[in-house]
Amino acid sequence: MFGATYIVALILHQVIAALSAGSTARSFKALSPGMLPPLGIIFGLFVAFTAAQVWSDNDRANAAVNREASALRSVVVLASSFPGQPEARLRALVRSYIEETTSQEWPLMAESAATLTIIPPPLHQALRTTLALAPGNPGQEIAQREMTRALEDAFEARRQRVLVSSAQVNPTKWACLILQAFCALLAIAVVHSDNRMASAIALGSFATGVAASVLLILAHDRPFTGEIAVSPQPLLQVMPEANAGGGG
Repeated sequence: MFGATYIVALILHQVIAALSAGSTARSFKALSPGMLPPLGIIFGLFVAFTAAQVWSDNDRANAAVNREASALRSVVVLASSFPGQPEARLRALVRSYIEETTSQEWPLMAESAATLTIIPPPLHQALRTTLALAPGNPGQEIAQREMTRALEDAFEARRQRVLVSSAQVNPTKWACLILQAFCALLAIAVVHSDNRMASAIALGSFATGVAASVLLILAHDRPFTGEIAVSPQPLLQVMPEANAGGGG
């Protein structure tokens, strides 16, 4: 990103410097430096609007994963109200769901290929198992109701997670952002065409800001992709609790 931006700035610097040596020099000097601040402000607004979407998508992704993990932890804790085979069954289903999600669904989300058309069988079976329980006392009735609610929360959190996994900045926003950056670089080169050193410094400074802004947005675009992607760690943290005291 930095290399591409610097190359564009260098090309503009060389082309405008060559043109300023000819008859176009007077036209270049007629361009008011007062247009640079508005161009910079408009570029900053484009960056702010684009970054706002990216930050929002990342916040939604993290919130969905944390909510899902919290719901599954609640199921594991409440399952102890039904000791024996029901508890072991629910723990095993939660473990299976987490393993399937982290090993299969996470790579699909990184490729924006995850869909909501298929309901995860372990989560579906856990809900059916919970609804089929026969509470023997008021405490178990409350536990069954809370587990059902927690599983519904897990379904909803997974839906939000899958939906946000395909969110990204659309091509129109990228085109407008890049076009505005190009216009600002062009104006800088023209305004400083009579001083090549000043032009190089101004272009280099603004190009660095453009590259840093775009790189920051790119790094956070698509929340489940890249080195700083949202990880399944909150879900994996539930595994020890699901394993504790659970049989097959």
